[in-house]
Amino acid sequence: MRPGVFPLYQMTTPSNTSTPASPIPSAPGDAAITNALASGWLHTAKFLTTAPQLHFLPALDVPEIAFVGRSNAGKSTCINTLTQQKQLAFASKKPGRTQHINLFSLGKQGVMDAVLADLPGYGYAAVPKQDKIRWQQVMANYLVTRENLKAIVLMCDPRHGLTELDEILLDIIRPRVQEGLKFLVILTKADKLTRVEQNKALSIMKLQAGGGEVRLFSATKRLGIDEVSTLLWQWAHPAP
Repeated sequence: MRPGVFPLYQMTTPSNTSTPASPIPSAPGDAAITNALASGWLHTAKFLTTAPQLHFLPALDVPEIAFVGRSNAGKSTCINTLTQQKQLAFASKKPGRTQHINLFSLGKQGVMDAVLADLPGYGYAAVPKQDKIRWQQVMANYLVTRENLKAIVLMCDPRHGLTELDEILLDIIRPRVQEGLKFLVILTKADKLTRVEQNKALSIMKLQAGGGEVRLFSATKRLGIDEVSTLLWQWAHPAP
């Protein structure tokens, strides 16, 4: 691991991260029902808490899905689009300045059954070096030690591909992914690409994702919203 970025951590990876496979709808009607459930479920998202350090995070026993990515990758826009709320995830005018882990509860009828975790964007040059180092270590430790973490969603702008920090993050989570942690790469701003470029970016990322899922996504063109929503719902509600 390169010095100065995502510093080394001395933690033990939790072993109980695997979840049963989710049922796949067998007919178009089933897919429509599942998507409606997923969309309505994500719309219940509410702010739960914010934490400047890991020890401020509440211990939870419901599935947690973390959104990570480089600053300016479109993470806040993606979360707001999936939850159908304009200002749930805060998009700072100064990328990289938001340095808290924000949790959002999910669940119908007031019963929380999952949590979305919005982690600070990384890699923005204007952030002081010491702040970068501190938050890279906080994020690394979170990804390795958060016991109820069931899935990670990595935001990536396909016009730029994976950055060095993205690749380091993939190295950090690989042991947990191999043990069953779900992993999804969302190629944001896909509307900026031609159809040929989209297919090429999708093929390349599937090779780089190491067995994780990959989806094209565009908030403006409503591309990939149903697919991503359904996938997150299935991961948070695995078959018994």
